Amino acid sequence: MKKFNTTINGYDKLEVNSFVSNVTNEYEAMLNKLKSKDKEVALLKNELEHYRNLETTMNKAVLVAEDSSNQIKKIAKEEANLIIETAKKNASQIVNDALLKAERTEMEVDSLRRSIKIYKARIKQVVEEQLTMVNDVDNIEIDRRGN
Repeated sequence: MKKFNTTINGYDKLEVNSFVSNVTNEYEAMLNKLKSKDKEVALLKNELEHYRNLETTMNKAVLVAEDSSNQIKKIAKEEANLIIETAKKNASQIVNDALLKAERTEMEVDSLRRSIKIYKARIKQVVEEQLTMVNDVDNIEIDRRGN
């Protein structure tokens, strides 16, 4: 609390007037500050309302996205089931075809093995005949030298 000096006629007028002026200035400054804060509060309230509206819109968008996601999942499951059913139908045909092809391949392998055996036997026979001829040539040459 401010104490004023006293004079003959009461308090010092200059000192009181200076104090009143300071109080008035401070009051006006606080009033201006309060008005500024009120404007800021109003602005923040408007922004808050804007963000609440955005939140509502985003929540609706999330719900729509979830619904779309559920529909896509449902369609994907149906397509997967259809693919599985088709695959099951085709699987037995594929297996049968593979078994037939394996059987044909096995028969071809057996045929090739027989052919290889025959070919080896023929080569062996030819080599043995040529070896006999080579041995006979050596015998012929020896007999000629001896005569």
